[in-house]
Order: sequence, then C-alpha cells, then structure tokens
Amino acid sequence: MTVERIGPPMAADERATLRGFLDYHRATLARKCEGLDDEQLRRRASPPSTLSLLGLVRHMAEVERAWFRRTINREDIPLVWSEHGDFQAAYDADASSRAEAFAAWQAEMAAARRIEEAAPSLDITAPHAKTGEPVSLRLVMQHLIHEYARHNGHADLIREAIDGTVGA
Repeated sequence: MTVERIGPPMAADERATLRGFLDYHRATLARKCEGLDDEQLRRRASPPSTLSLLGLVRHMAEVERAWFRRTINREDIPLVWSEHGDFQAAYDADASSRAEAFAAWQAEMAAARRIEEAAPSLDITAPHAKTGEPVSLRLVMQHLIHEYARHNGHADLIREAIDGTVGA
C-alpha cells in the first residue's frame, strides 16, 4: 500500500498551511518506512548510535505526545517509551516492531489532530513543561514541522543505506 502524501495548499490561511505542511512531513516519514520489514526498520544508521527508521517513528510519537497532549492539552501522562522523560530513549527500537511503533505514532497523530482542530485559534497558549513560559499552538505546529523536516533528512540517508531507495 502506497502512503498518500498531499502537498500543503498553495494559497490558504496560516492554519491550513501549517496543517498541510505538518501532514506532508508526517506522510514523508511514513513513505521512508514503506515496504521495509521490522529488521530493516530497526537497522541502525551508524552504530553505536541507536538511530533507525523505527526509532524515528517512535521518537516522533513521543514528540507529538509531548507537544500536543502534554503541553497544549495539559494532559498528565507519561511519555510512551521513557519513564524519565528522556526523548532519546525512543530511538532505541531494538526490541520494537513496526506494529507497536506505528500504532503509537498513529494514535498520537490522531490525538494531535483532534487537539489542533478543537483549538479556537493558533494563539492559544499553555505553559511549557520545563520553563512554565506560555507556548502557543502556532509555535507547537511550527516546531513539529521543523522536527519532522530535520528527521526526514535523517530518514532519507537511513533508507538509502538500507536498500538504495532515494527521493520521495
């Protein structure tokens, strides 16, 4: 099954544009993982680093959860893979599977979409978990776009090392 990736709108308001870019980058990471088995998805980019495609999926599930559910929605919930709030723990996917990681990631993206859609404005704020400083939904969406774009660059290189696939 091919992951559908729709580009962001060429002429839209700020919210629709941010939403479009975020969904585009989410789909890009999914496409980088397409057609690979669990072993390939767990393959480390550059040992001893634990970075792998599956680790990136797990990490992005944590990032979605932290920013949308824990920050914007103020839910008192732990991270998925770290009892101590260590986002790096998600990168170690040695004992993980596509089914487990993608289920968590899909659930966090769905929650993030619900939270964003229910927000009356991009200007709503919530206290940052570490500093208490107000953080806007606008900043959260821009941060997630930045985070996905950065890690999709990693995913490009990892995928090419696995089977030579480039682009898309």
